[in-house]
Amino acid sequence: MIPLTDEPTRSEYLAAIRDYVCSRCVERPPGGPPCLPRGKICGIELHLPELLDSIHRCNSASIDPYLDETHKCVCANCVHLHSEHCPCPMDSLAVLLVEAVDEVDRRFADRNFRREFEEMGVGD
Repeated sequence: MIPLTDEPTRSEYLAAIRDYVCSRCVERPPGGPPCLPRGKICGIELHLPELLDSIHRCNSASIDPYLDETHKCVCANCVHLHSEHCPCPMDSLAVLLVEAVDEVDRRFADRNFRREFEEMGVGD
């Protein structure tokens, strides 16, 4: 029996983010991502669970609520806050980050929708 719901894993989000966001990051070191092993602290790598939570708490056509939520819930607790080495590309790459997370969510919603119909025997 196929489970009715399937949730994306952090690694699935990270793969999409690396493909869609990190590939466009001007701070990405040669050979990155991952960046940390190459000497570059990356806010996405450091705070992925918190970033995903803050993005999932928002639903807006504007990027401002996403930035506000991230600043409140992620940046406010970051040890690099107010340092000259802020590792987070959120402000400059926020739109791409939100789009990458939304794409993973859409992909899983579509998969779950199809599985539900398969489970009911619709389309046979």
